[in-house]
This record gives sequence, C-alpha cells and structure tokens, in this order.
Amino acid sequence: MSRHDTRRRGRTAFAGAAVLTAAALAAVLTPTPAGAAAAWPTPNGSKPVPATIEFSGTYDGGMARHYGTGDLGDGGQDEGQAPLFRLKDGAVLKNVVLGSPAADGVHCLGSCTLQNVWWEDVGEDAATFRSSSSSAVYTVTGGGAKKASDKVFQFNGAGKLTITGFQVAEFGKLVRSCGNCSTQYKRTIVIDNVDVTAPGSTIAGINTNYGDTATLRNIRIHGDSSRKIKPCVRYTGNNTGAEPVQTGSGPDGTYCRYTASDITYR
Repeated sequence: MSRHDTRRRGRTAFAGAAVLTAAALAAVLTPTPAGAAAAWPTPNGSKPVPATIEFSGTYDGGMARHYGTGDLGDGGQDEGQAPLFRLKDGAVLKNVVLGSPAADGVHCLGSCTLQNVWWEDVGEDAATFRSSSSSAVYTVTGGGAKKASDKVFQFNGAGKLTITGFQVAEFGKLVRSCGNCSTQYKRTIVIDNVDVTAPGSTIAGINTNYGDTATLRNIRIHGDSSRKIKPCVRYTGNNTGAEPVQTGSGPDGTYCRYTASDITYR
C-alpha cells in the first residue's frame, strides 16, 4: 500500500493547452449511449513532460498524449515518484491522455476534477487524492485507465471521491483507501456507471475501522465469467505502516453499499 508521504515539488509549470482537432472535439462532445463505454481516444499529438506540471484553475490538454521524460521517465513502480500533474485545491484537469511512462500520474492536493482523462499505461498510480480536509471533493468523470499492476486511484486523504462514466481494464484495484498511511481519515467513495474489464482484482477497497463507505451503482463487468473481480473488499487499516488485514468482501449495507442488481456481467 502506498503510504501518505511528502513528495518533492515540481520545478516547472506548463501553460495552457493545444487546440482540439475537429475529430477530437467531436469525441469529447458526443454523448455515449447509456450502458456503453466510450471508445478510447486517438491522441492529438504528444507532449513530453520533464518536470511536474503544477497548476491551479484549469489545464486543458487538448487530448495530447503527455508522457514523462528526464526525472519523470523511469517508468517503474517505486513508491515516492513525482507525478506528471500536481493539482492545487479546486483545479480541473481535462482532455488529457497520459502515455508511458506516466510516473505517479496525477496528485490532487485538495478538491479537484479529472474530466476526460485517459491513462494508457498506469505508472505507480493513476491518481492520488491527498487533501486533509473532510470537506474535500474529488470528481472523476469520463476517461479510463489500462494496465495498472496495482491501484488506479489511491485515496490517501480525507473527503469524498466520485467516479462516473469511467472505464478500467487490466488492473489490480480501481480505488483503494490507504491501508497504512501515517495519518488516516474517513473516506467516502461513490462509483457509478463504470465499465470494468478483466483481468482485475477489486473495484473498491475500504477501511471499516475509519468509517469508510463505498457505494456502487451501474457497474458493468466484462470478460469475468468466473466472477473473480470483487466489487468491494473491507479491511482494518492502520497508521503504523503494517499490512492492513482484510476482514471481508461483498455488500453489507453499512460499508460496502450495493446490491446484486447494481453489478452486471457481460
């Protein structure tokens, strides 16, 4: 499990974003039929990122593929890597494709919105949510992630994370509340209208002893006829760095909030 740590600050912030091509703009603006996953986008050019892009306000990537170079170009799974993007409180990251290597993806220091963001090959984690405020709100809408050997979204901070219209494939865990951060919080997770494609392990992992909850609705699981992917797994977390203890899985009406009708297999 990733520990709550302090990573070095980025040295450079890039400005603004590219102009969308007509095809890319159409892909962003065309609604997806209910119950269908959006097609993976074709990137509109490439943008090397040699140092963390740190920003407030909105960064529109114009659907360009952003990938790490220099210190961000290792491509490994080591803990403590810097992210490609570091979002200040209230920032919005949209219309971005993260290529490989993606370092530690995206860090949200406070409330943030990730809109139409795609990870082609998840690095350490796709995104980490780090605010210490119980009122922090993190929103992931649209987009998708592939090839996450462990976690896609690492929930280290406090607050509420909502994921809608997302798709994930070849992953370990879609969302995990940090199991052994030195500072722990109550975390609220809502996952709605999401397509999950095997192989994978867990959709949501939460710590019941800190009062976490995970609400799942309209989850479509593809290619998992043996039903190995667990929608929700419960743990007893700690703040000592020890491996958290798994205590159960499946709906319980208190921490893992969903019913059988909320999960469909295709």
